[in-house]
Amino acid sequence: MIVFVRYNLGPGVPVELHDSSSVAELKEVVGSQQGVCPEELRVLFAGRELQSSSSLQGCDLTEQSTIHVVLPPPGSASSQLLLLQERLSRSREEAQDRLTRLDLSSSRLPTTSSGLAVILEGTEGGGVGGGGGGGGGSNEERAQIAEQEITIQKGVSLCSTFFVYCKRCTSIQPGKLRVRCRSCRQATLTLSRGPSCWDDVLLPGQIHGICQADGCPGNEAEFYLKCASHPTTEDDVSVTLDLIVTNIRRVPCIGCTDIMDVVLVFQCPQRHVICLSCFQRYCQTRLNERQFVQHPVIGYSLPCAVGCEDSLIKELHHFRILGEEQYERYKQYGAEQCLLTMGGLMCPSPGCGAGLLPPEGSRRVECDQRLGCGAVFCRDCRRTYHQGACEAVPAPPTADTSQGFVVREEASQRGRWDQASLLLIQESTRPCPQCAVPVERNGGCMHMHCSLCRAEWCWLCGVTWNTDCMRNHWFG
Repeated sequence: MIVFVRYNLGPGVPVELHDSSSVAELKEVVGSQQGVCPEELRVLFAGRELQSSSSLQGCDLTEQSTIHVVLPPPGSASSQLLLLQERLSRSREEAQDRLTRLDLSSSRLPTTSSGLAVILEGTEGGGVGGGGGGGGGSNEERAQIAEQEITIQKGVSLCSTFFVYCKRCTSIQPGKLRVRCRSCRQATLTLSRGPSCWDDVLLPGQIHGICQADGCPGNEAEFYLKCASHPTTEDDVSVTLDLIVTNIRRVPCIGCTDIMDVVLVFQCPQRHVICLSCFQRYCQTRLNERQFVQHPVIGYSLPCAVGCEDSLIKELHHFRILGEEQYERYKQYGAEQCLLTMGGLMCPSPGCGAGLLPPEGSRRVECDQRLGCGAVFCRDCRRTYHQGACEAVPAPPTADTSQGFVVREEASQRGRWDQASLLLIQESTRPCPQCAVPVERNGGCMHMHCSLCRAEWCWLCGVTWNTDCMRNHWFG
């Protein structure tokens, strides 16, 4: 494999090593190239210092990854901190989560979180106590989006909780999380701790660390995401699509009711789930009908397809799913709607459509020749400018919107990110008779042990385990 090594913030130099090579071997190569002692080098990647005994493969280094190798001046504060950090990291290396394997899907966020969609803890996370025994669209449209979902899954495990829009791939792709120093913008920061929730990633000032760049006093972490489907440079940053997640709960789509591997979870109280195919159709339908919502802070956006309140999509790059041509229409309509909201108007001359902000109280409007055609028209009726009252303008025929995106009530109830988990708990668990925590039986006999209060009870009777249960239905 080939990795790019930046020695003391110098240019990236390609180094070829075997996948099974250790970090110590990498230090030997860099030390011989730079004429320094390998033992004094520190190898930094994704917010962590890599230990000499670790293998490159074990550190999740992929082909053409960029890593930093630093040599702190002897006796410097940075050098002493690195030595202390090395001793600490050896003892906690196994317990510390790496950014390359981080899973934040179980983090509990309030509905007012200023970042990602609220993703509650799944049934594997702690909502269910352990209990072992005593022993939407046309076929063509769906096919096109299915190809995109296959592209998302290609070469990347579906356990990824990060998705981005990659401009190079021009599609939605799995993402990889990286960190850098907020002061010098270099990826030489080693974290004091890993992120535990999405707010740690999205909000500034949540996590600190030590910047190993010589002379940089920065200690604040800045997280960013990159496309995981191809090698990237340090500056090749992609936009986080925060509402797109892996469907670990197998929740059906509110549109087509199918269970897809990758879905979008709306940031509404019910957390409705929609597959990417139906989301693309939903966006396209609303775009054709010009039913997007202009918000003064968020911009030109859409709410949950069910119509839930306070559910506007905050990261507008989600609408990239429309495709390049339709996304350009979306941007045009958004600019026009913003202009109208500000009290402006568009030139009515055929083929012009320039945006204008005429002064208040004047009926006479002249199109700016630097932007448009120079036509003069009436502000009220949009016809050639005239004196006196405007003539009545016949109302345009109403458009047929019968093919709009519709979500049935039954599908809306089923396609909720939280509801599916609750139903699963109700169907597959029984309450402990002592502490009432839901307990799941995954095989074995009827003798249950509550993982929370350690009570022993009978799965069939729901009472404390006794000799009658042992004699009559220990094994059902």
